[in-house]
Parts: sequence; structure tokens; C-alpha cells
Amino acid sequence: MLKNLKILRNKNNITQQQLADIISVSQQSINKYENHNIEPDISTLIALADYFDVSVDYLIGRTSNEKNVSFDFNLINKTESKIICKLRLLNKKQREVVISLINSYLD
Repeated sequence: MLKNLKILRNKNNITQQQLADIISVSQQSINKYENHNIEPDISTLIALADYFDVSVDYLIGRTSNEKNVSFDFNLINKTESKIICKLRLLNKKQREVVISLINSYLD
């Protein structure tokens, strides 16, 4: 089941049929994605994420961040690089606390 599909569809005020027409699937498929633990193929999943301008991870409920947070690792500046190095020096529990803090700022 796509955990956030129904939320996104309702937020955008479109019906299952309208969404189905937009991404070229049946209304029954949209209903199954929302309510019956049926998963779309990858191309449909991407089409849904693209339509709503969200990440696939958000659509499936893997993250609470709607947008894809990606970047080119070659563009990391010195400060960011130092932070990553320091993060790697922490033990697992300490890293979890830091990551939780970062996530709380992002949510």
C-alpha cells in the first residue's frame, strides 16, 4: 500500500479516476494502491511521485520528507566534510541521537 497516496490525492483535490487518467492506469488500480496493499510497478510509482512532486520514499511511507533530498557528493564543502568525519567517530547511539535531532529540524 502506498501510505501517502490517498493523503496526497485528497490534498490536491483529485479523484481516483482523475489520477488514474493522468498516469494511465485504472481507477481500480488507484483504489488498490490506496487500500489493499497492492503495489504498483516501478514506472507507475515514479509517475505518481513525479505527478505529486514528491520522492518515492515519501509516497511509500519510508520518510516523512516529501521532497527528495539529494545532492552531488562532489559538492560537499569543507565544513560539511568535517561534520561527516566527526559523525563517523561517534558510536551508534550517539549517531542515532544526532540523526534524530537533524530529522526533527527537517520535519
